[in-house]
Amino acid sequence: MAQTTVTGTTVAEVMAELAALEDPKIHEVNARHGDDHGVNLGKLRAVATRLKTQQELARQLWETGDTPARLVATLICRPSAFEGDELDVMLRQARTPKVHDWLVNYVVKKSPHAEELRLAWFADPDPVVASAGWALTTERVAKRPGGLDLPGLLDIIEAEMKDAPDRLQWAMNNCLAQIGIEHAEHRARAIDIGERLEVLKDYPTPPNCTSPFAPIWITEMVNRQHA
Repeated sequence: MAQTTVTGTTVAEVMAELAALEDPKIHEVNARHGDDHGVNLGKLRAVATRLKTQQELARQLWETGDTPARLVATLICRPSAFEGDELDVMLRQARTPKVHDWLVNYVVKKSPHAEELRLAWFADPDPVVASAGWALTTERVAKRPGGLDLPGLLDIIEAEMKDAPDRLQWAMNNCLAQIGIEHAEHRARAIDIGERLEVLKDYPTPPNCTSPFAPIWITEMVNRQHA
């Protein structure tokens, strides 16, 4: 029997509600991107909005290992309530792309342990874990670059991005683009690295969307800033 939270909502009730939202067509699309669920994310967010912040329920939902439940957990938790080692374990458990992304963006980035985790994950031998370290680094490049060795980051990207596994390569490319967009003194080098490595050059980009190919991405975002 599921443990009851202070508001009376049980894990079993949330799981049943999420199961009822499963759509085979959405599941098929998500599977192509490595995700193992078929719940419309707008409807999932509506469930989380109704539940509001419930840290204990969030922990219980995470422990189920179920992807939609874990996504809800990232939306209803209190990021500051997790210890750093707890978030480290959670990240290593988050093997599907969407759970990984939401955990990093909605929980870890808001945690007081974000910087220590960034440093711990950045050079982790597991490329999925390392990609989280790069995501946190990109956040700092954009918002708090003080103390970062930007030329050193470009050195690593130049040496390693071309042959990095997909998730890590994507995270490194985001960092490359952000350095070029935010830091004019490194822009020419960032564009040059992108042009020579050609990472994501042929990535299919829908109309009216910005290409993730760093030289195009950097140029377009800088032009928007000066429009």
